[in-house]
Amino acid sequence: MSEWLVLVLAMAAASAVVLTIAVLSNRKVGEDDDPSETPDVIEYMTMMIGVVYAIVLGLAIAGVWEGRSAAQEYVRLEAQALHEVDVRSSAYPAEVRTRIRADVAAYVHHVVHDEWRTMSEHGSLTDEGTRLLGKVRTDVIDYRPRNDHEGQAYQPLVDQVAAADDARSGRGQSAGATMPGVVWFGLITGALVTIGLIFTLQIRRTFRELLLAGLFSVLIAFLLFLIWDFDTPFGRGISATAAPFLDLFPGATGG
Repeated sequence: MSEWLVLVLAMAAASAVVLTIAVLSNRKVGEDDDPSETPDVIEYMTMMIGVVYAIVLGLAIAGVWEGRSAAQEYVRLEAQALHEVDVRSSAYPAEVRTRIRADVAAYVHHVVHDEWRTMSEHGSLTDEGTRLLGKVRTDVIDYRPRNDHEGQAYQPLVDQVAAADDARSGRGQSAGATMPGVVWFGLITGALVTIGLIFTLQIRRTFRELLLAGLFSVLIAFLLFLIWDFDTPFGRGISATAAPFLDLFPGATGG
């Protein structure tokens, strides 16, 4: 059974139970009942629905913002690990050091200029990036230290390559959208219900009431836009950036 069918059945069941109880309660009302003595619950229900929806919006914004922050942290960790590889390779002979640094530079250049665009458009990493990072790993692992100084630098270099690979995997997992479709259904439906309830309060056509209704609708639309924009950490306007790579590898700014 799909999640959408479960959702529809749950909503239908909840509505049926409430309506059934309301109809049965009205049948038991005596002729001497005075409705004017019963508090009007319309305003209370409208307020509660607005409060619940505000909480849902807040949680959604916090969730997508946390996802964006995590994606940016993966970028920082990956860039820092590669920078450590670049710096610590100075303990190796010139030929090995040059090869490692060249392969690190090639990988960083690919990430900044090619892989970033692929993540933005398709939400995934590239095979070329995987291959280039594999070359860096091979450069580091395949070298056999010739003395104690090189031996002491070997394991930290291996660990930094592993850290870069792990951060890259996290970056790839963060590249796509994080909000499930069922959550978007709830957010949009909640917005329509919340705005629609304005008309149950018999809104008039005075300038003040129309202005408040318009501003309320604009606010909800703005918050939904923020959620949509943050939902893909690498794909839209307020997205994670490649600044950590550019800060630590200034040479990667060239095309």
